[in-house]
Amino acid sequence: MDTLYYDGSCPICVREISLLRRLARDSLHLQDLNTVAEHSGEPTRLLMRTTLHLKTADSHWLTGLDANVRAWTHTGWGWLWQPLRWPGIRALADRAYAAWAKRRYQRLYGCLECAEES
Repeated sequence: MDTLYYDGSCPICVREISLLRRLARDSLHLQDLNTVAEHSGEPTRLLMRTTLHLKTADSHWLTGLDANVRAWTHTGWGWLWQPLRWPGIRALADRAYAAWAKRRYQRLYGCLECAEES
């Protein structure tokens, strides 16, 4: 089972997770990162707040749009997200996501320097 870690303090994240919760099959576990303990060898809570993280069933970590696209493959709508991983579109989509994630973090937590350290 894949596990998507999301920021339960973020209204935007909570809305998307609410939609995923309704649409996803049982193969996706949705976990508020604010409710789990940090473990050695895993991404820190700060890092997970600055960009989306998903741990695959075989214990690999995906981040950013890779995590988002993987999460949506657990729904009937996953095919709509696949073009974001196509060559040519991928680099542009990743830059757009990184800019959005940095801005979201700054607005929510007011700490741009922390987001840049991640």
